[in-house]
Amino acid sequence: MGVTSEQRFGEFVVVRRHEGQDHVAELVLDRPEAMNAVSTAMARSIAEACTALAADQGVRATVLTSSHERAFCVGADLKERNSFTDAELVRQRPTARAAYTGVLELPVPVVAAVHGFALGGGFELALACDVIVADRTAVVGLPEVSVGVIPGGGGTQLLPRRIGAARAAELVFTARRVEAAEARELGLVDELVEAGRDREEALALGARIAANSPVGLRAAKRALRLGQGLDLRAGLEVEDAAWRSVAFSGDRAEGVAAFNEKRKPSWPGE
Repeated sequence: MGVTSEQRFGEFVVVRRHEGQDHVAELVLDRPEAMNAVSTAMARSIAEACTALAADQGVRATVLTSSHERAFCVGADLKERNSFTDAELVRQRPTARAAYTGVLELPVPVVAAVHGFALGGGFELALACDVIVADRTAVVGLPEVSVGVIPGGGGTQLLPRRIGAARAAELVFTARRVEAAEARELGLVDELVEAGRDREEALALGARIAANSPVGLRAAKRALRLGQGLDLRAGLEVEDAAWRSVAFSGDRAEGVAAFNEKRKPSWPGE
C-alpha cells in the first residue's frame, strides 16, 4: 500500500494517507527507540495531530498505529517523569491529558491497530478509539497502581464502559497484564487477527467505514458517545438530535437516490 502523503507533527507522530484510501488517515506513533513511551513532546504532537485531523473534512476514519515492531505503546515516559519536580509534573499534566482527549474527541470513527505491548497510557490511547483490532502478540493492561499512580488518560472511565465495573476494577487493582486471547474474551479488544496483521486489518476496516456517508459517520459517532451513561429516554433525545442533523443533508439525499438507482453513492459530505 503506497503512501500518497505524509505530514509529521514534531519528532514522534506522523499522519499518512494511502493510495486508494483518500478518506482514511493513519495516525502513526513513531518513537520506536522508546517503544512509543509518551513523553511531553510526544503528547504535544499527538494533540496537535488530532486537532489537524478533526478540522479536516476530508477525513472519514482514522487508524491509530505504531511504527515499533514489538509494541503499540508502553505508556508514559517514566524516565522523563522520574526527572520531574512536583511543580513540573503539575505543569505537564494538561499536555498529557490533551493527547488522550485529542484521540477520544476525534469526530470520526477511530480504529486502533494493536500489537505487542499496549500498557498504561498506551492502552488508554487504544481505549480512546472506537474499535480495537489486536494481533495475537498483543499484551494489554493498566498497571499504574504498581508504580504508585492511577490510570490518568481515561482508563478508569473508559475501561468500565467497555467491560463493566467489576472486571475493570479487577484489572486496575491487580495491575495485571492480559494477553491477546483473554483480552478478546474479556472485551478489552474487539477483533483478534493473526500476528503481524493488525495494521493491515485495521486499515481495511477504516476503508470500509470511510465508504459511508461522512455526515452520517460523524453524527453516528456523536450520538454513540454523547448517549453513553444517559438513561434511555435522554439517550433517545441525543439520537433524535443527531438524526435531525443529517435528515436534510445532501448526503441523505444522495444516499437514498443511490440506493434506489442501484449505484454507488457519491457523497457530497454536507
